[in-house]
Amino acid sequence: MKEKIIDFCQKNKKYMLFSLAFIVLFAVLGYLFILFGGRLVVDEKQLLLDATTTIETADGTVVHELYNERRYPVTLNQVPEHVQQAFVAVEDVRFYQHAGVDFKSVLRAVYRDVIAMNKVEGASTITQQLSKNLFLQNDKTWMRKTKEVMAAIYLERNYTKEEILELYLNKVYFGHGVHGIEAASRKFFSKSVEELTIAEGALLAGIVKSPSGYSPIDQAENALTRRNVVLASMNNAGMINHETLKMEQGKTLGLNLEERPNQTFAASYIDLAIDEAASKYQLSLNELKRGGYRIIIHMDELIQKTAYEEFQNDVYFPGNTEGVEGSFVMMDVERGNVVAAIGGRDYQYGDLNRVLVKRQPGSTMKPIAVYAPAMMQENYTPYTILRDDPQNYGDYVASNVDGQYDGMVTVYDAVVKSKNAPAVWLLNEIGISHAKSYLQKLGINIPDEGLAIALGGLSEGVTPMDMMKSYRPFAHRGQMIEPNVIKEIINQRGNVVFEEKKLTVEVFNAQVAWNMTSILLHTVETGTAKAGNYRKELAGKTGSTQHPFVSGMTKDAWFVGYTPEYVSALWMGYDVSDKDHYLTGGSSYPTELTKKILSEVDAKRPLQEKFVKPDTVIDLPKPIQLPEIKDVEIHYSFGIFPFIKGNITWNVDHADERVVYRIYRETEGIDERIGEVVGENSFTIDDISIFESEKFYVVPYDSNTKIEGNPSKVVILSVK
Repeated sequence: MKEKIIDFCQKNKKYMLFSLAFIVLFAVLGYLFILFGGRLVVDEKQLLLDATTTIETADGTVVHELYNERRYPVTLNQVPEHVQQAFVAVEDVRFYQHAGVDFKSVLRAVYRDVIAMNKVEGASTITQQLSKNLFLQNDKTWMRKTKEVMAAIYLERNYTKEEILELYLNKVYFGHGVHGIEAASRKFFSKSVEELTIAEGALLAGIVKSPSGYSPIDQAENALTRRNVVLASMNNAGMINHETLKMEQGKTLGLNLEERPNQTFAASYIDLAIDEAASKYQLSLNELKRGGYRIIIHMDELIQKTAYEEFQNDVYFPGNTEGVEGSFVMMDVERGNVVAAIGGRDYQYGDLNRVLVKRQPGSTMKPIAVYAPAMMQENYTPYTILRDDPQNYGDYVASNVDGQYDGMVTVYDAVVKSKNAPAVWLLNEIGISHAKSYLQKLGINIPDEGLAIALGGLSEGVTPMDMMKSYRPFAHRGQMIEPNVIKEIINQRGNVVFEEKKLTVEVFNAQVAWNMTSILLHTVETGTAKAGNYRKELAGKTGSTQHPFVSGMTKDAWFVGYTPEYVSALWMGYDVSDKDHYLTGGSSYPTELTKKILSEVDAKRPLQEKFVKPDTVIDLPKPIQLPEIKDVEIHYSFGIFPFIKGNITWNVDHADERVVYRIYRETEGIDERIGEVVGENSFTIDDISIFESEKFYVVPYDSNTKIEGNPSKVVILSVK
């Protein structure tokens, strides 16, 4: 038999040598493939871990987070050494000795598996675990394991141990939707990783083997046992001494679970911020969910919460059925920072944000589309007289809502009383193109070309955001500023990558702005916006639109107003207006609600009392109400020169001290004005005749409008 074997070997010597050479070559090639083929497995892009984007107020309060995986990457320097040691001790004690694969551990694991006739010990290093988590599926095949080894060797050849451990600590999953050591530290202990104790670090290191099985929330006893195993491993590795081991093992879990408050009140504002990040800075939602940005917003938490809470009160939302909606937006007058936004009464993330939905603005358009543009022309002032009577303009008819007409009315009173006929008449006088040029400066571009613009009858409408910013010029020397939701955006490295730009446009001059503020203050005090209570100065204008299907009912109700510090717009109505959905109240409701919000804010943080007139403008006098003159009497009186005079007296009720009283003598042709007094009720006539009877009367005169009122009765001065 021996001879046969020798004979076979001699005859097949070349074949065997070839086979052996092939095996050696295959082994070498396989080794080289494993050693250098890692680049085929490793996708460098996967080394850029998804990170959580936070949306924060200026004081650092996080109001929302955006993420695919909730993770807050940290550098290895931020992780205490004892926390690093805990992970190394329990997951890969020879981490700093091996080159990605710990062959000694592999042999030990195989030996123990064979003895136990079962898989009882793993041998994956931290680098292998990282490779699997980053680049591979979780299937259990020889090919997957080979790829894992290849990727691990590649990482070890191209990255330092510190870089690998940092990636691992930021990548690993801890259960409960938490990825990475920093997120886990916040979740279970409500603090940063930099503050973790030895026991806390050991607890987190113990979780990663089985996040569900060792969850300190759901499996507290298992988690405690596992933590103590980690501490024992640290002791065995010489990382902590026996005294520290006993002390740390004697501690409780010490959980201090993170409280994540419900921030529903801010949902509308947060969605505005996400929209602005996309529209202004080209940051998509997907990019925000992975990019780990800090978005600093201008939201004022007090105002936002106050508005949200008041929007829950049904008393402010009158409708024939459920579903009355509303929106509110407010910005800082000085800087254009949007401080609050309510996109709906029960707004949820991703809902229809009504702050950006176009509606018919009604009479809130009058100041910006008619009166302010008119007063930019020299021949129009707040006391210019306008026609107030029903007018036909081709197919368009302008009429006052109450059917009452005064014949003539000042710009001032037309605004305060929200008269329709004078607004349309004035728009026709100044020209639609002139009016639209100012709307365009305000950022309102409308396709409409008809006189209905004066009353807010637009084909597409405007948004509450549009209306808010369009009233800002009245509050700030005629200058419009683009509203900003986002202050700045900071990347993971702490660099400011995007910053707001303050874009202002001068629309009206400072005098026109102050005049309009004076008029709109009076509108709130005594005019159409007097509903509700707010103890400090507020200027504003109401607006409402008639329901198209239900006579006498309202479709849209508005109040746009401003204090010395804030300008806001509030709309209410139904999303769909049909015969079954209409408001049963008008613009008094948004007016009252705005004043309620301001009052609640003022009670907690006092707001500015009064508007401050710019030094460069002239104050606008308030309107003069001309009185009815009664009890007119005339008689002779005696003086030094001339010796005989006439004295005419009269009475009025509640007269304005600024009223001028003109005294007339009846003559043939045009009556003679012989004198005038201001705020008095008598006048001495020097030039009289004692031989003939003479007739006199008194007429009140408004120095603002240059208009006379109704004359008194005629009295006769006679010696008979």
